[in-house]
Amino acid sequence: MAENAKVEVAGKGSLWSAMLWMFVLSLLLFWLPLLGMFIAGLVGGRKAGGVGTAMLAVFLPGLVVAGLMFLLATALTGMPLLGAIAGLGAGVLIVANVVPLLAGAVVGGLLS
Repeated sequence: MAENAKVEVAGKGSLWSAMLWMFVLSLLLFWLPLLGMFIAGLVGGRKAGGVGTAMLAVFLPGLVVAGLMFLLATALTGMPLLGAIAGLGAGVLIVANVVPLLAGAVVGGLLS
């Protein structure tokens, strides 16, 4: 046997790989309202390698985008209250899309 042969550890995943797969598949499967997001979460959860990493891969990009939308909408409008309302509305839409993605990610994390 070769001494420098790699042994792959089961259940080892990558947070960045999971987020990338979820993002790309979410864009490609946008035309399937709930099923597309579930499939993206399922694949991303498998790539994450565990339920905890899969949940982090779902929530981290959603929180970052929602926060950026809130800050940018507030900064770009002349009225901070109007920008805050627009930013929070965008945040609600992002969170609504996270529910099927989270369900798929949990199932994918359990299957890995």
